[in-house]
Amino acid sequence: MRSEYEKMISGEFYDSLDKELVNARTKAKFILKEYNESPPDNPEYRSELLSKLIGKLCKDITIEPPLFCDYGINIELGENIYMNTGCTILDCAKVKIGSNTFIGPHTQIYTPVHPLDAEARKKWLEYAKPVEIGSDCWLGGNVTIVPGVSIGNNCVIGAGSVVTKNIPDNSLAVGNPARVIRQLTS
Repeated sequence: MRSEYEKMISGEFYDSLDKELVNARTKAKFILKEYNESPPDNPEYRSELLSKLIGKLCKDITIEPPLFCDYGINIELGENIYMNTGCTILDCAKVKIGSNTFIGPHTQIYTPVHPLDAEARKKWLEYAKPVEIGSDCWLGGNVTIVPGVSIGNNCVIGAGSVVTKNIPDNSLAVGNPARVIRQLTS
């Protein structure tokens, strides 16, 4: 029989109150509390905490506290990533962020989907869809990315945009919902 975590990560309905999932979220919250309260003059300590939290972590990662996430273990970060303050990553499914990507303050990346059916919600059932952000991207402040969206390589997403559909490579997208307004060239 499949665990609730296995169901969650594969996009099936899962019980979000499952003990294993609650324990994993609690573990992440303890690490996040320590990370978010860590002194700014000790980058080695912050890196150590991130390595305990994030599923795949490459070099040259800067995440300004506070950071919020559900599990951390479902997040994959490429090299040379900068994430400004107050970002939220609800990683019930995989969240992949490519190398050389800058993420503005208070950006929100969501993977969980709550059912429209009230009876299913009362049972705390949900499912999740992965999010992928390519390499060489820049997301302005207060960007929201909804479940199941992919953003291509070399994209710029304007501040305050809500990304509800896939964005192709080399695009500038803005608005709510975000729409591509032009292609980016060298």
